[in-house]
Amino acid sequence: THKKDSLEGWNKGGVIGLNFSQTSLSNWAAGGQSSISLGGITSLYANRTKGETLWENSLNIGYGIIQQGKNGPWWKTDDEIDFTIKYGRKAFRNWFYAGLLSFKTQMDEGYNYPDDSTRISNLLAPGYLLIAIGLNYKPNDAFGLFLAPITAKNTFVIDQDLADAGAFGVEPASYDKSTGAKTSNGATTRIEIGGYIRAFYKHDLMENVAFQTKLGLFSNYSEKPENIDVSWEVLLVMKVNDYITVNFTTHLLYDHDIQIGVDNNGNGIIDGFGPRTQFKEVLAVGFSYKF
Repeated sequence: THKKDSLEGWNKGGVIGLNFSQTSLSNWAAGGQSSISLGGITSLYANRTKGETLWENSLNIGYGIIQQGKNGPWWKTDDEIDFTIKYGRKAFRNWFYAGLLSFKTQMDEGYNYPDDSTRISNLLAPGYLLIAIGLNYKPNDAFGLFLAPITAKNTFVIDQDLADAGAFGVEPASYDKSTGAKTSNGATTRIEIGGYIRAFYKHDLMENVAFQTKLGLFSNYSEKPENIDVSWEVLLVMKVNDYITVNFTTHLLYDHDIQIGVDNNGNGIIDGFGPRTQFKEVLAVGFSYKF
């Protein structure tokens, strides 16, 4: 999905992909439900390494929905906005003094399906703004390593209901113990200072089969630095022809500050909350256009 180019000058491009699947059942003895799913991704980049300067920009947007049953509700299956800028000046050999700015959020409300009355995410709830200063190692276009001992991770939860619940690690609302009345709103922002590592690698496994992976690690210096936030993404693209591709993506997340509902007794009832490893996998076949 990325065209090859030398390190000198701009290397620009992108991919737009649309995926669609549909199942229709009528008097089907084996059972099942009709379904429709739609999904789209946009991935843009503009990178430049020339002389003493390194400048990298990327924007990834994804959104997907599914409907099960003829009159069933539309449920969200994917929702992501991820924008990153990195700028650096050469230090020595393939190392650059660099600064990075990364912003992530989603566009739409998210619910704990099939319960569509419990909202668990929203636009800028959460939103993550990461600002980091460090050293960037870039020997070629296929590999990059960014080491940032000075990093500010800003978490936004603009949805007040979620902020009051303490979602995504912000300080929850306070309540009067006798009346239950809210005495102060939950915080809508949280700032963490720590260290950050970001690694990137891509490789053409064979003709028309491309592999790409990205890993991000963050440690909060002042609060349990051993609890490392992890974000690991893998993308495998298999090109059928100029317009049809098969995409396989995985995304593993761990953030000790995000409390996930837990069924401790195995009876289907959430009876506790705690940090858990989050995992998403998507296999999609559809139209794609590269430029």
